Amino acid sequence: MAVLKSMTRKSIEALPSGHSWAVPHDPFPLDDSNGHDEVFPGAHCVSDGKWATFYKDGEEVWACNAVYAAAHFDFSALP
Repeated sequence: MAVLKSMTRKSIEALPSGHSWAVPHDPFPLDDSNGHDEVFPGAHCVSDGKWATFYKDGEEVWACNAVYAAAHFDFSALP
């Protein structure tokens, strides 16, 4: 009899509160409709720990929840 291994789901922590520079992960076919193209190649991100809003030239270009942001973008802290 085969023994099935238990699959574990990777836990992703929400993006913490603060300002950062966001860069989308490598694109995949569904990203364009998800707002990633508005953020590419990078954008200023403001998070309150629950919601992340992305800005270019002072204009909001996209927003998503902080867990989605943490899973799909790389962040560098801004001063």
